Amino acid sequence: MWDYPRPPRVEPRSERIIVRFGGEVIADSTGAVRVLETSHPPVYYLPRAAFEKGVLSPVEGTSFCEFKGRAQYFDVVAGGSVASRAAWTYPEPTQGFEALGSRVALYPGLMESCEIDGEQVKFQDGDFYGGWITPWITGPFKGGPGTAGW
Repeated sequence: MWDYPRPPRVEPRSERIIVRFGGEVIADSTGAVRVLETSHPPVYYLPRAAFEKGVLSPVEGTSFCEFKGRAQYFDVVAGGSVASRAAWTYPEPTQGFEALGSRVALYPGLMESCEIDGEQVKFQDGDFYGGWITPWITGPFKGGPGTAGW
């Protein structure tokens, strides 16, 4: 991940991604893309159509990424559980990031589980980053105590 590009790069992926929350499978897809950015674990964006109906509940507030544009957020709701602002999308992404406009990313640490081809994802520390850490990704990673100044 230290050789990932800056500005970030979007890559289509064909692995099967399964996300569980509230005791339910809330998303299942083989049509994700991932964003690779220097010093960050990849962030996976799943097609909106991969999410079960009613799981994504839009909330107020946005953030801005210098590369991708303005993000909008969702609460994730399933099985009587709610994860606040646990998902986001870029409805009008900047040039080069158009693939994100129809996809949604999740903070894996707020989900019960996220899997890539059956491999359990570990989440990136901190409350800002949404990186998906798998055995084939090596750190160190931003997000933990003492890493903000990298």
